[in-house]
Amino acid sequence: MDNLLVLFVSFLLFSSVYAKNDCPGVSICGDNSFKIRFPFGLESPQNQHCTYKPGFNLKCNNQGKAIINLPGAGDFYVRDINYLTRQIQLYDPYDCLPKRLTKFQLPSSSVFKPVYYRDYTFFTCSTDRVNPYYSVIGCMSNSTISTLATSYIGIVSLGEMSFFGCSVTSTVSLPVSWTYSEDEVFTSKLNNDLVLTWPETDSTKAIQIFRIVALSLVIPALMCSLVLTCYICYKKSQEAAPTAIVRRPEMIIGLDDLTIESYTKVVVGESRRIPGPNHGICSICLAEYHPKETVRCIPECEHCFHAECIDEWLKIKGTCPVCRSNPSPVHLNFS
Repeated sequence: MDNLLVLFVSFLLFSSVYAKNDCPGVSICGDNSFKIRFPFGLESPQNQHCTYKPGFNLKCNNQGKAIINLPGAGDFYVRDINYLTRQIQLYDPYDCLPKRLTKFQLPSSSVFKPVYYRDYTFFTCSTDRVNPYYSVIGCMSNSTISTLATSYIGIVSLGEMSFFGCSVTSTVSLPVSWTYSEDEVFTSKLNNDLVLTWPETDSTKAIQIFRIVALSLVIPALMCSLVLTCYICYKKSQEAAPTAIVRRPEMIIGLDDLTIESYTKVVVGESRRIPGPNHGICSICLAEYHPKETVRCIPECEHCFHAECIDEWLKIKGTCPVCRSNPSPVHLNFS
């Protein structure tokens, strides 16, 4: 019974930690500061069922870079994962995120969504005429043509752009890390990482509920186990302890009629003298002896009493009322 209880409690404790004991709890890729855990997982044949969905699989290259593939958008390096806010921070392996963002399209079935969107207007300008104050997107520019972007709506209507030989190429809604107030100057603001979020997974809720239920069972089970263990130990200690032998005083029961009748009877004479070490009073009823009364004397001690008094006494006690001796059925002869 003890073994069954231990197995039951151990199962509850083990199952409350991991619902899937064949999947690694935490993985590391290179020297990244973040850890890879559910709903994400490193892609491998052994871990193919350990992620929430296929889109949560990460690869780790030879340089220790964690890579995620976004369907319709390609591969990105992972800079950080915040499991509390459910946000993943990405950057472009080729260090040209603005160019990637102009073509960034996630399918509606994707579990990842940008945190915010913001409209940006892209310009191409003659490099030799661009105001040095403006932020140029270097990876989208060359020695003759410079590319700029801004979210400042009023800049599009300014004739200053035409003066510098700039033209609008496109206005697109781009995913950004957070919303900005309207830019007061002409700046790209596209040098930050791409931040995506994912919804709370059903598996996460299920694991949380499972752990709560498991703990609610473990605590009472532990209490019952403690009480039962204490009871079993107490019972075993009682069984192992030597039994104290209580000696009861021997009970002296009364005598039978045949034994009592074997004791000598004497009829009191006119002198009212009683043989043996006796007085003129019966020690049982405390009455004086009278002539012609019958007395019975107990062997050994020779104490005498009224026959009717001592007969009833000996049937109950079996000892002399005066000296407490236990007489034997020996006939005494008195002269």
